[in-house]
Amino acid sequence: MKVLILTQTEVEDLLPMDECIPVMREALTALARGRAYQPLRMVVRPPESSDLMILMPSVMSGAQAAYGLKALCIFPQNPAVGKDAHQGAVMLFSGESGELLALMNASAITAIRTAAVSGVATDLLARQGEVELAIIGAGVQARSHLQAVSCSRPIKRARVASRHFTHAHSFAQEMSRHYSFPIVAVETVEAAVKDADVIVTATTAPAPILRREWVAPGAHINAVGASLPTMREIDTATVAAAGFFVDYRESTLKESGDYLLALREGAIGPDHIRAEIGEVLIGAKLGRTSDDEITLFKSLGLAVEDLAAAEYIYRKAQTKNIGTRVEF
Repeated sequence: MKVLILTQTEVEDLLPMDECIPVMREALTALARGRAYQPLRMVVRPPESSDLMILMPSVMSGAQAAYGLKALCIFPQNPAVGKDAHQGAVMLFSGESGELLALMNASAITAIRTAAVSGVATDLLARQGEVELAIIGAGVQARSHLQAVSCSRPIKRARVASRHFTHAHSFAQEMSRHYSFPIVAVETVEAAVKDADVIVTATTAPAPILRREWVAPGAHINAVGASLPTMREIDTATVAAAGFFVDYRESTLKESGDYLLALREGAIGPDHIRAEIGEVLIGAKLGRTSDDEITLFKSLGLAVEDLAAAEYIYRKAQTKNIGTRVEF
């Protein structure tokens, strides 16, 4: 048998954001309807190390049955030397025979599908109309999220803040060449989020960078960083004040510091999670309830998202004859 190998560039070409967003809608809907299954991801972390490996298996039933496994190494120091912090591969297996069908660059899939899910959440939860966008962070996910939000809402202006202003400035200069709306670097998170309609936090911060007093009524927040129970980007007051939505309830209860630390402080109760995004998609739970409500989507990233992306990429690569096929 032959296995299809797809590089980062090939994955990016095969999975444009405007195509990935509906793929993620379908994946989250399948999860909510019980057509997709995934256990909690397994984390392997050496003692006294900031590096770790994550294993994320999943299976999809139905007409496009398949198995998937993402093996991902996270090395937080990589961006300092110009590399993505996420390194690894997504493997796609046949749902009929279990044969390995494809091996794909995980960094590219992770960057695109994470932002695409935020695009789904933004479309469901943000107020209608043109928006002021705030992006906190200036890395890979900041770039992907700028694209994803622009697919879900018309953007009046985007403001970006980073721990280092030079990074925000470089981001604004680079991305301004690709969009018609203004993209402005600002010195502080407070300046970025002032009166913002949509806020994206995509950082590696271990402690809150977003404070309740800075968030305008009616804002929607996509919280993308802080995927460990000891880390959080959002302060307790904001979590408590917001309608709180997640990608997967079980993951949130085990892995989300934004939720768990607010719960531990007694600011929220165990019923604070209003819904999974998939439950809103299928109409089982309510989304935004008023124009003044703050909504918060806590994204942890799901194996079924990787599987759905990989299956879509594989079918498209077959049609377009893209990639390298090797005997296995």
